[in-house]
Amino acid sequence: MFLFRAFNFFRNGRKSSETKLPPGPRRLPILGNLLHLGDKPHRSLAKLAQIHGPVMSLQLGSLYTVVVSSEATAKQVLQKQDLVFCNRTVVDAARACQFSEFGLSVIPVSPLWRTLRKVCVIHLFSALKLDANEYLRRVKIHELIGNVRKSSLEGEAIDVGQAAFDATLNLMSNTIFSTDLVDPNSSHAQEFRTTVWFITHEGGLPNLADYFPSLRKIDPQGIRHRMNVYFDKLLTLFGNMFDERLKSRKFKNSTASNDVLDTLIDIVEGGIEELDKTQIIYLLLVLFVAGTDTTSNTTEWAMAELFRNPRVLLKAKKEMEQAIGKGNPIEESDISRLPYLQAIIKETFRMHPIVPLLVPRRASSDIDLCGFKVPEGSQVLVNVWAIGRDPSIWENPDSFMPERFLDSNIDVKGTDFRLIPFGAGRRICPGLPLANRMLHLILGSLINCFDWKLEDEISSDEIDMEENFGLTVKKVKPLRAIPIVV
Repeated sequence: MFLFRAFNFFRNGRKSSETKLPPGPRRLPILGNLLHLGDKPHRSLAKLAQIHGPVMSLQLGSLYTVVVSSEATAKQVLQKQDLVFCNRTVVDAARACQFSEFGLSVIPVSPLWRTLRKVCVIHLFSALKLDANEYLRRVKIHELIGNVRKSSLEGEAIDVGQAAFDATLNLMSNTIFSTDLVDPNSSHAQEFRTTVWFITHEGGLPNLADYFPSLRKIDPQGIRHRMNVYFDKLLTLFGNMFDERLKSRKFKNSTASNDVLDTLIDIVEGGIEELDKTQIIYLLLVLFVAGTDTTSNTTEWAMAELFRNPRVLLKAKKEMEQAIGKGNPIEESDISRLPYLQAIIKETFRMHPIVPLLVPRRASSDIDLCGFKVPEGSQVLVNVWAIGRDPSIWENPDSFMPERFLDSNIDVKGTDFRLIPFGAGRRICPGLPLANRMLHLILGSLINCFDWKLEDEISSDEIDMEENFGLTVKKVKPLRAIPIVV
């Protein structure tokens, strides 16, 4: 009898340990832990992780969620067990305009996903392709500097984020379409940015339809309805540009632009990959929304930190003066000779990751994660913001110190899980190579071509660093400063 009980104890105890769920805060009936999220979930979840550990569970309505908040646990999810966690939770907002069926950022790993990734990696963002149209981005940087110089001569403050967005938008549109998508001086640029802002804002709002799927039919907060409007506006724009290029290519005397759009049309018409016009248009939507918003917001956060840390700004200016000459725009060939500028951007990524909670993953089967069971269907969040502020990894994590990256092999390519602003694994952002070039060009040129004075003569300590959380994290109060030609 003793042996029988001992056997049962051992068997039941082992079974219990094998099915142990991650710890987490106490849950309310029906709502679960929804109230724990607050208006800045990345910060709220980081505080909870300090209590419950780097693998933590939450019940968000009916959605069981696991949050990982350390370098080691992120590596497990994004690399070592990537096969189980590679698909993403499809939020209700992403169902607008059939985005969940065609959008590269949310569709499951499938033949379509592999084809779109292949097109991005080989045909769009390879070093060879980007080098071929470098001159287009050079022209846009010179135009950015010219527009900022006009404001300088008139003594007018500029909205740094808007200026960076306009430049990013036309850098991308010239790379893809060989033309400006909008005139930076027109109201259309602001309208486009507003549309992108609404997409990232609405897409990141807590949505009852995600936490209680039975509510999807009625769209209780109207989020999917509004996303339909925003998505449709951009899909129509890109569809028209696709049709116009297709029409112009039929004339014998037309000259090929040899840009990304020509490449994509060649792929569709030549049967190089199994893609059609609809899939291409959705790919363009993903590229523009992801590329413009993240690059411009990172530029704005970086400039805000530089204004708050004059020593760092002065050191960056001295590096560029010695390497390329004072007052000159940055060329892509200069980037490798500017290690301190690279360090500034990495430090901005660490302190202000634009996507602080990576797009949610979904467990495709029951799996053990660092000794805890993650049930099939669980949503898994990787808190990049918490990793970037982890005092066990970073000395003085709340201080802006680019020097920490000098003589360091840490990069943002998804191999070092201390710094993963673009994600990692098979779902790492495919536009990383272009985004990295554009960010260095824009930020470096703004630093080297101008001195800056904050609007209304406020001091650097008075800069508002409050965050607005959505799919991306923006400054609540736009950064405005007066450029002074050096």
